[in-house]
Amino acid sequence: MSFSLHGIGVSKGIAIGKVHIINHDPVEVNEYCVPTLHLDKEVARFENALATARQQLLSIRDRIPKDATVDIAAFIDAHLLMLDDSLLTRVPIDLIHEHQCNAEWALKMQCDSIIQIFEGMEDPYLSARKNDIAQVVTRIQRILHGYTDIEFEPVEAELANTIVLADDLSPADTIFMQHHGILAFATEYGGTTSHTAILARSLGIPAIVGLRRAHPYIQPDDTVIVDGFAGVIFVSPDERSLRYYRMRQREEKRYRAALSKIKTAPTMTRDGTPITLHVNIEFPEDMAAVKRVGGDGIGLYRTEFLFMNRQTLPDEEEHFDAYSRVIRALKGRPVTIRTLDMGADKQVVDSRFHGGSSVTNPALGLRAIRLCLKAPKLFKPQLRAILRASALGQVRMMIPMVCGLQELVQVRNIVEEIRTELSIQSLKFNPDMPFGVMVEVPAMAICTDLVAPYVDFLSVGTNDLIQYTLAIDRGDEAVNYLYDPLHPAVLRLIKMSIDGATKVGKPISMCGEMASDSRYVRLLLGLGLRSFSVNPEAFLEIKKIINNSNMKGLARFAKKILKTSSQADIADLLETINA
Repeated sequence: MSFSLHGIGVSKGIAIGKVHIINHDPVEVNEYCVPTLHLDKEVARFENALATARQQLLSIRDRIPKDATVDIAAFIDAHLLMLDDSLLTRVPIDLIHEHQCNAEWALKMQCDSIIQIFEGMEDPYLSARKNDIAQVVTRIQRILHGYTDIEFEPVEAELANTIVLADDLSPADTIFMQHHGILAFATEYGGTTSHTAILARSLGIPAIVGLRRAHPYIQPDDTVIVDGFAGVIFVSPDERSLRYYRMRQREEKRYRAALSKIKTAPTMTRDGTPITLHVNIEFPEDMAAVKRVGGDGIGLYRTEFLFMNRQTLPDEEEHFDAYSRVIRALKGRPVTIRTLDMGADKQVVDSRFHGGSSVTNPALGLRAIRLCLKAPKLFKPQLRAILRASALGQVRMMIPMVCGLQELVQVRNIVEEIRTELSIQSLKFNPDMPFGVMVEVPAMAICTDLVAPYVDFLSVGTNDLIQYTLAIDRGDEAVNYLYDPLHPAVLRLIKMSIDGATKVGKPISMCGEMASDSRYVRLLLGLGLRSFSVNPEAFLEIKKIINNSNMKGLARFAKKILKTSSQADIADLLETINA
C-alpha cells in the first residue's frame, strides 16, 4: 500500500531508491561501583576510548574529497575539538574518582549536564548543537561497550544507491554516506539549522528531517521517493507516482544544466532594469562556490567563524589574513564584511565580555554591535583588520543589530581612533571605505529615513527582522508556524526600509534568507528592491527569475499586496505574480 510521511525538506532534490535503515540507538548505560584499586585502570579505559573515537573521526576526515567545501571538514573538526574539551575529557575522569563509578556512567552524567545547558539556549542554531554533543558521546559510549569501527559505520556495499533512514545522523555519518554513494536521507529528528541539514545542502544530497515516528511504517528495502522540495517521503509508490517523479528528476537535471548557461550573463530584468546580485559567504574557502556560480561580489561576509570552536580570541593578523584571501580572490570586485554578530547565547570565547550576568532572553540581550561596543578589546582588532584590508580592494564594512543613531556615532568614533593609529603606524587603508548597517530590528526599519543619511549603504536582514517583528522564536517548534515573511507587518517594514533609504539616495540591499527564496523575488522587485545578496546555491536560480521578470506591473501587484490583510490572500496574489 502506498502512503506518504511529511517532515521538513532541508535539501532540495528528488531521489528514488531502496531504504537502508541505520539504527544508532543510544547505548544502555548502567552504573556500577569501581573499587579504589581499579580506578586508574577505569580512567585508562576511558582515555583509550577517547583516542579510538579520535582515530575514527580522523579516518572519516581523510575520506572527504579535496574539492569539498570547507564547512564539511569544519563539522568533523568541531567534533574533534569536543574530544579535546575538558568538559568531555577531564570532568568525566574527575567524576570516576569522585563517585567511584564506571566510565560509561561518568560520561553519561556529564553529557546530561551539558545538554541541559544547551536546551536552555534560545538561539536555534546553538540549541541544535546539543545534537553534536550527543553524537560525540554516543561514539565514545559505543567504543566503551566494545563496538568496533566497522560495526559503528555501515559498510560501503550496503549504502551505494540507497536512501538512508535514521533517527539522526552526525556530520561524520553524513560525509561517510555521501562518499559511498547514498541517494538521499531522511531522519526522525533534526531541524533546518542542524549540522546534518547544512551538510546535506553543501553535499547536494536530497534530505528530509523531522519525520517523527517513521520507523514503524518503513521497512528495510522498501522502495521510497524522497521529495526534498516538499519535505515528503512516499513509501511503496505506485507506478504512476514513479513515472511522475522520474520525470521530475529529468526536469531538475535539465533545469540545473540550463542555469549554468546564464552564469556569465548580466543580471537584468527583461525590460532593461539592472539588478545587483551578490553572494553571501561564511568562510574564505567559500570563494570556490562563488566562482562556480559566477558571483561578482560578496554582499555579506559573515565573520563569526573566526570566533567559534576555539579557546582563544582571534588576533588582528588572523582577521586580516581571512579577509585578504577573499578580497584577493575577488580581484577588485566588492566585498561587504559584517562585523561580529555574536553574544548572549551565541557565546564568544571569553565569557568576561558578557559581564557575568544571567540572561532571561538572550535574543534581546547583549549581542552583535551591543557586545562589541561593550568589549572594545574584542572589537578593535577586527576593525583594524577590516580597515587594513580596505587597502586591498573594494571593501565595505557593515554593522549588525543597529537600532539607532547613538550606536553608529560610537562605532564611527572608534573607527576614527583606529584610522589615526594606522596613519601614525604608516599602515595603508582606504579612508573612504563605505560604512553601512543592517536593517534587522523593527526600530531601525521604521527609522531608516532618519539613519540612512549617516551611512553609505544599508542591507535588510530578514531572518531577525521577521523574528523580532512577530515576537516568535523560529527555532521553537511550538510557535515557528507563525514565522511568515508574508505577514503584512513584515512586508510593510521592508517597504518602509527600501523607501526610507531611496528617499535620501542611499543604496539598500537584502541579504537575509528571504532574498534567497525564489518565491519572493518578484514581490521584492515590486517593493522597490534593486540589490540582492543570496546563498551560493540559490544564486543562479534567483538570477534566472530576475532575468525573466518584467518590471511592468510588479509595483502595482506589490502595492495591492501591501493593502491586503489576509496572509492567505497575499499568498494567492504572490502566485499570480510568479505565474
